[in-house]
Amino acid sequence: MGGVTELFVVMILIAAFAFAPLGYFIYRFTKAGDKPFGEIEPHGDSPSAVNDFAEKAIKFVQDKLAKK
Repeated sequence: MGGVTELFVVMILIAAFAFAPLGYFIYRFTKAGDKPFGEIEPHGDSPSAVNDFAEKAIKFVQDKLAKK
């Protein structure tokens, strides 16, 4: 019976270490006025050559399909 108890304690310790980062993230996220990732730039606000090219390609295809 001692083996089962030891295994239980070891598994509890492993689980505590495995879920500690998740617990810390939840703690930081729920603090009043705190941002867990710091200051981040909103998506879509930064200029990008790839985004501009993709928008032009989509517009080109839409224009071609609209003319048919």
